[in-house]
Amino acid sequence: MNHLPMLITDLALLLVVAGITTLLCKKFNQPSVIGYILAGFLIGPVVDFIPTVGDEATIKIWAEIGVIFLMFTIGLEFSLHKLAELGFGCIVAAAVQISGMIVIGFGVGQFLGWSTMDSIFLGGMLSVSSTMIVIKAIDDLGLKQEKFTSGTIGILIVEDIVTVFMLVILSTISVSQGISGGELATTLGKLLFYLVVWLIIGIFVVPSFLKKTQQLMNDETLLVVSLGICFGMVWIANIIGFSSELGAFLAGSILASTLHAERIEHLVTPCKDLFGAVFFVSVGLMVVPSMLVQYAGPIIILTIVTIVGKIIFGALGRLLGGDDLKSTVYGSLCLTQIGEFSFIIATLGMSLKVTSDFLYPVIVAVSVATTLTTPYLVRSAGSIEQWFLNTLPQKWLKIVNRYNEETVKRTKGDEEWHRFLKGYGASLALYTVVVFGIIEIGINLLLPALGGLISNQTLAGVISCALIYLCIAPFLPPLMIFRKQYFTSLWLKSFANHLPLLALMVLRTAVAVFLVMLPLNHFFNLPLWLLIAVTIPVTVLFSRSDWLMGKYLQLEARFLSNFNERRLNEQQTEGHNWLDKQLWVAELACPEESEIIGQSLENLSWGKVMDVNVIKILRGRKHINIPEGTEILHEKDRIFIMGVQKAVENFIVITTRKNMLTVQEQPLLTLHQFIENQDQYEEEQQLLCYAVKVAKDSPLNGKNIKDSQIKSQWSCFVIGLERELLPIIDLHTNMKLSAGDLIWVLGSQKMGSALLREELL
Repeated sequence: MNHLPMLITDLALLLVVAGITTLLCKKFNQPSVIGYILAGFLIGPVVDFIPTVGDEATIKIWAEIGVIFLMFTIGLEFSLHKLAELGFGCIVAAAVQISGMIVIGFGVGQFLGWSTMDSIFLGGMLSVSSTMIVIKAIDDLGLKQEKFTSGTIGILIVEDIVTVFMLVILSTISVSQGISGGELATTLGKLLFYLVVWLIIGIFVVPSFLKKTQQLMNDETLLVVSLGICFGMVWIANIIGFSSELGAFLAGSILASTLHAERIEHLVTPCKDLFGAVFFVSVGLMVVPSMLVQYAGPIIILTIVTIVGKIIFGALGRLLGGDDLKSTVYGSLCLTQIGEFSFIIATLGMSLKVTSDFLYPVIVAVSVATTLTTPYLVRSAGSIEQWFLNTLPQKWLKIVNRYNEETVKRTKGDEEWHRFLKGYGASLALYTVVVFGIIEIGINLLLPALGGLISNQTLAGVISCALIYLCIAPFLPPLMIFRKQYFTSLWLKSFANHLPLLALMVLRTAVAVFLVMLPLNHFFNLPLWLLIAVTIPVTVLFSRSDWLMGKYLQLEARFLSNFNERRLNEQQTEGHNWLDKQLWVAELACPEESEIIGQSLENLSWGKVMDVNVIKILRGRKHINIPEGTEILHEKDRIFIMGVQKAVENFIVITTRKNMLTVQEQPLLTLHQFIENQDQYEEEQQLLCYAVKVAKDSPLNGKNIKDSQIKSQWSCFVIGLERELLPIIDLHTNMKLSAGDLIWVLGSQKMGSALLREELL
């Protein structure tokens, strides 16, 4: 216990001095980070008139914990939804600025005669801006509502993500003492694989655990559990060979989508502030005035290079991303500093002993200088914009405006392709990683475990292979089959789209077949022709299995419910009704001599082929609500179809183009609007919509849609269900109902009477 008094003395000294210096910074309207760095300098070995910390090693350990807390809170604020919502312009702008500053930083380092590793790390330090300083500057200057702000925040998010990857890359380069393309590619591939696996497992497990223990979670318990998850992820990251920062960031990202995110952030903030202060004070401890004087020239050069380089590359990136001149000027001037991530990169270089001692204090000095200049540059943005308007030739300004307008038009014009490819790529990558991850776990963990229990190694291999296929089977149907509304829309829009769409579907099938081949090839080493002959029919059989699709839908519902938990809760709090936004109704008429006259709804298969359902047929004065599949269509029938908006629009395009149906004048209505606007019909002819909750003792609990007999017993049509606030519309007949589900049903008064009899309304 002899170290305890020294630790307490050091902490007392550190916090008292840091408190005084940050108060001074607040007084002069400067970021608190500068106060912490100044405090570290004052209590370091250089200054004699103030006591010096006695145990720097312990302070450094606390500083490492501070980095973990900083990365954890950045993850909590990050949210994967924010990443999904980032526009293409943000990614382009961030990519241009980061890559440009890395190249410039490396070049300046080489020009100054520094080593290759110093130059590489310098490029990384100069490439990222300070999120804390930028947000503070925007808030202080009252620019939060300006157009450029959302794009600037988006760029910072991209930079944060890139920096997490950069830390891994720099670690790899440091260990190998050089840049190997193959090694880097392997490391990045491994990183991406584990990243996706961690996120999938984390999102599937953590929110479910927090839901089940919600009643037991007071503030104290929630804080302990959250920090346990954080440091547990840090521990796992270190075991696998990645940085602590990555593990902390991932833990925060997983918790960011839960209902507890804001509460966790509130509870963790004091810990982050305390340990973060220790980290920034430790940065100040490394400042040596003699070294700053010695490297005054490089500090001035790097400060100028940082400001000018970030303005040039930031402006170029935002212009290429399609921003106008005002957003370009303001946005590029906001990002002219380096900050907390630069210190983390510098700390990494120091801990790995690959950077020179002078680099740390030099980068601290550059950070302080660029931090002080940022508010003044942002304040002058209006004048700089006006100078450009007055100075640049009108021809150049017209080119910028035209490029901006064409970028917006091009984005809108390619919106369907963009949305299709985004969904296609995300789902293909997700299911591929999941299936490959299961195979890897089976080969590397399950097989050795069974080999230790079963003496017959062949039998152990057969059992392992069977268990692997059992686990990957539910993911093969969604991996193989991808028929979304945007696929149909693109197929209908142009014949030129057919070939690329077919090629993408073939690619999906090829990936599925390849993944199915892997376990067989590993365990039995069959010839290639036999592998292909076996796996193709097996893959097709799996993809067409209704039972497997039902199992997958259960897993998907749980994952999506957890992933969207926070957002769904916010929508419910704000009074949003998912039904209003996701289900639409259109009225069409059956013209004379239409090819569908005399055909049954079952034969037309509109539900299976085009994802729409007929909810009403008006035949003169006769109302046929929720028609059966055997219903035959007649001439002049008025048909009401329902589906998600894109499916309804696709249906209208197809049927009107082939003269099957004609569109009535009434515009598309949401299902809610359609139900409310039935005053022209008598009450017994109107359609009604109800949400029925499945109780624990309900006979529906545990049954799938197909066997539930809801349609026959209640005289209604199941349009969807809501599970833990998650709306599910495209219901598969093998989807199992669970206690707590809200089943949305559509029918007439007959349905209402049936529900009343069963005391469900």
